[in-house]
Amino acid sequence: MKFYVILTAASILVTGSLNAQHVNLGVKAGLNVYTINNSNNDAAYKSKAGFNMGLIGHIHLDKQLALQPEIVYSGQGTKYNTGNVETKLNLNYINVPVLLQYMFDNGFRLQAGPQVGFLISAKSKAGAVSTDIKNNLRTIDFGIGAGVGYVHPESGFGVDARYNLGLSKINDNNSVKSYNRGFQLGVFYLFKNK
Repeated sequence: MKFYVILTAASILVTGSLNAQHVNLGVKAGLNVYTINNSNNDAAYKSKAGFNMGLIGHIHLDKQLALQPEIVYSGQGTKYNTGNVETKLNLNYINVPVLLQYMFDNGFRLQAGPQVGFLISAKSKAGAVSTDIKNNLRTIDFGIGAGVGYVHPESGFGVDARYNLGLSKINDNNSVKSYNRGFQLGVFYLFKNK
């Protein structure tokens, strides 16, 4: 089922790109700094570093506005201590954000939009012991992202920084609600940038 959802999202990205007048495709990669926010604030979760990489489309709507759909692998999660043992929650998602961008004439961009994430694996690692916890988590995560970017118009290379705020709880526990929260910093390249 997840494969078909990802395939559908990729098809929409490509179809939309082919029908638009001014479209760029590209690649991106970067660093994640994520954590999990709990509604009861009991756990002392710390930020955990990961990485992201994927494909982007950049579809001009007019001179100042564009849509940027993406399909991105994202390593997320958190870490915390229980006594002297550090436990890491390693959550791996395929995220599909669709960002509306306001483009300034100098290459800077403001961006915001919804994101849907598909959980592909989840493991808890304490010391040398790793446990699969995917069945304890929801497979779909809804959120919003907002940030800034810059593209060098002549080369197509750019940088991107954004904050992703999870809106749907990721766990099945009814008493405690857990949400993904994280920063992303990355670089990208747009092929045949205009």
